[in-house]
Amino acid sequence: MNQPLASHNESSASGRAAYPVTDRVQEALAVSLRGCEELIPQDEWVRKLARSEATGQALRIKLGLDPTAPDIHIGHTVVLNKMRQLQDLGHQVIFLIGDFTTMIGDPSGRNSTRPPLTREQIESNAQTYYKQASLVLDPARTEIRYNSEWSDPLGARGMIQLAAKYTVARMMERDDFNKRFKGGQSISVHEFLYPLMQGYDSVALKSDLELGGTDQKFNLLVGRHLQQEYGQEPQCILTMPLLEGLDGVDKMSKSKNNYIGITEDANTMFAKVLSISDDLMWRWFTLLSFRSMSEIDALRREIEGGRNPKDAKVLLAKEITARFHSAAAADAAEQDFINRSRGGVPDEIPEVSLDGAPMGIGALLKSAGLAPSTSEAHRLIEGGGVRVDSAVVSDKGLKLSAGTYVVQVGKRKFSRVTLR
Repeated sequence: MNQPLASHNESSASGRAAYPVTDRVQEALAVSLRGCEELIPQDEWVRKLARSEATGQALRIKLGLDPTAPDIHIGHTVVLNKMRQLQDLGHQVIFLIGDFTTMIGDPSGRNSTRPPLTREQIESNAQTYYKQASLVLDPARTEIRYNSEWSDPLGARGMIQLAAKYTVARMMERDDFNKRFKGGQSISVHEFLYPLMQGYDSVALKSDLELGGTDQKFNLLVGRHLQQEYGQEPQCILTMPLLEGLDGVDKMSKSKNNYIGITEDANTMFAKVLSISDDLMWRWFTLLSFRSMSEIDALRREIEGGRNPKDAKVLLAKEITARFHSAAAADAAEQDFINRSRGGVPDEIPEVSLDGAPMGIGALLKSAGLAPSTSEAHRLIEGGGVRVDSAVVSDKGLKLSAGTYVVQVGKRKFSRVTLR
């Protein structure tokens, strides 16, 4: 942490009153930093937290999401979880639905212009967004806003005035714009409007902190710049990493079929969490669990001391399932998983020990004699005919870490595989 602010009677170098950094402020900072990629600038965030603690004035924390699709998967909830943690500290969280910015289309991370959605598509998607986000946030303490509230009235004159506050040179520092320009790929003028309008959202909402994924860093920094241009105290920004999907390699995505949708049934959700690798489990604990880091560290020590990693994975699966369904549904999903495991596996099955962990699922099936070749193993996976510990394997790139697994191919081929 940067140099603490000693007393509310002192002044900071910028002339703003400084406030004491109490234990509660330190705890709030630790909550902010948990799992985050960057907190910029950290010393300003500490100052804001200390001021809030001393004055009792809640900070305004903003998260904007464009309703580009009707459903949210748990990868999207990484930033929502952070919002909930800050909300539980007493701060005002603002869930911003980007109904105006969605019409532009966010170019972040893209190598081509993204086709904008129609107003009808946007409105249809927006209807479900907040309902799903409310499974993480506390609806009674969440401010819901739509950026069309201030963007539509801005008009042509206001848009020109806003555009005058940012330079083309600064815009071209953005990585995806720079790469496309150098590669001779087209960049539409309206794409420059996206970071400007997202930044203007921060001006309209007078946000103290804006959250986003690592791919949103440029847009969040534009918000800081525009707030200064409009005479406001600039927001701090907090970026969260993009969650790896079930395969533990690529970011969670419906297109890669490595996701868990938050509206999936409890049994499927529970089984999918149990299908992740032991290594990925700890990253998911940090980014998705509401358990304290001290609890997670204690659990990790138990696993390292010999406790079965599956015990920890069950705890994570039950927590996530309960959040999006209920505690009773999570208990029932666990029992369903146990029943299927017991009922579907013969009492005596071949046992195989293999070296080379972590091992890809295709190589494992071939080495264990469950498939004649890796290509055939991949075909079986594509057909939904492979299960590991009763969970259907959908990702051909799945890697299994050291441990013991019950692997099933089709209805009758089983093997208890121990990877070393």
